Amino acid sequence: MAAVMERIGTPVAPLFPLGSDPMGPITLPPETDEHRAGRVIRGRGTSEASWRACSHLGTLPAVTLEALVPAGRRAVVVSPHPDDEVLGAGGLMAQLAQAGRELLIMPVTDGTASHPGSSRWTPDRLAQERPLETVRALALLGLSRIRLHRLGLHDGQLTAQQDQMVSALLTQLRPGDVVITTWREDGHPDHEATGHACAAAAEQAGAQLIEMPVWAWHWARPGDPRLPWSRACRLPLSPDVEQRKRLAAAAFTSQTRPDPTSRAGCVLPPSALARVLRPYEVFFR
Repeated sequence: MAAVMERIGTPVAPLFPLGSDPMGPITLPPETDEHRAGRVIRGRGTSEASWRACSHLGTLPAVTLEALVPAGRRAVVVSPHPDDEVLGAGGLMAQLAQAGRELLIMPVTDGTASHPGSSRWTPDRLAQERPLETVRALALLGLSRIRLHRLGLHDGQLTAQQDQMVSALLTQLRPGDVVITTWREDGHPDHEATGHACAAAAEQAGAQLIEMPVWAWHWARPGDPRLPWSRACRLPLSPDVEQRKRLAAAAFTSQTRPDPTSRAGCVLPPSALARVLRPYEVFFR
């Protein structure tokens, strides 16, 4: 069985001519250089052992699947790159599959910029392999026949393509949808751009927005006031779902194995995976 994949051409053209979009372009909130500089992804980042000792995580209110995605409403997971949907919400998606709920997954890019300078993982090869990795990962979550709607935007350039992203999202969203995407201050420019575009599209479509931190666990520290703890909740995962997510994350072999043709290590080393392979997932509502 294979997931149903759809793809819009690359790049996605705006639904309205430039300058004529009735909603206007996205206007991002002002941000200081100091604030932006604090969300840098480099080095090994904050260890999972440090996060486990964080009192904030242990006291986050636990929520159920029904609380996050009420019965009768469709979940729409929008991921900047193939793998983000599994890293941030793999457990949630597995629970949706077990409950027989409606789910649409929208990968924004094909993740072709993950290995700059590599002769093994060239952009062309990544464009072929990374979407297939997503299909294999989703099958491990119990989502063999899920609908994937690929936007085909350019990896690493989403900040400049937010208006195109909003237009593409609006062709798929409907009132009452629950849109799950990366946090608007996650640290990775593509993650933040996707979060902002989803927020704008959800507002226009009458959908609800839920954000998931992915790289924030890397640059933030326990108790970090930059994280919106007042909006945070914790979705517990059963041992079966936790194991399914662990296997699904391992399916992204282009990201989890070293590249022998370059000096770069794994894009997702064990230390990074440990921060997202917990017995629960954190969301901001």
